[in-house]
Amino acid sequence: MMRNLRPTLNAALLAAALLGAAVADAQLLTDPNRDWREAEAPPPPVWRAERLVPFVPSVHSELRFGVDADSVTLGPDGVIRYVIVAQSASGAVNAWYEGLRCATAQVKTYAHWNPGPPGQWQPHPNPAWRNLGGEFASRPAVALARGGFCDGATPNGQPADMLRALRQNRTVDR
Repeated sequence: MMRNLRPTLNAALLAAALLGAAVADAQLLTDPNRDWREAEAPPPPVWRAERLVPFVPSVHSELRFGVDADSVTLGPDGVIRYVIVAQSASGAVNAWYEGLRCATAQVKTYAHWNPGPPGQWQPHPNPAWRNLGGEFASRPAVALARGGFCDGATPNGQPADMLRALRQNRTVDR
């Protein structure tokens, strides 16, 4: 009896292995990001306080946040790049230049602003993509993604569309 089951068992194992391989191949064929390559990020733009579009990443933050409207770009790689500025009540300013990938819900910091004097950008030593929901997530990036920069897994149109949605939405990430 055992001899009769062996061919059936072997056939079932072979069918399961082939099905698994077919599913893996189908995923490779339908994954739109499998060949994605990030374009070279342009240098950080000059930012201006008068161009900031305010948003609130957390009701618990004492900082005021804004994104420089002129810095928001959508690259051919689908990455939204922008400058975020945070200001304390005492006037201290921090700024950083980031990229946001809606398709993977990730953010990358390219540079931080050193107020100086003279004020200048300092490139991030090891820019790497981080998950928006991860341990090192950027609350401001999450707020921008939810507040108008992303429409699900895609950029929310062109930069003007994103900024219009951000101005209207002002989603708060608690």
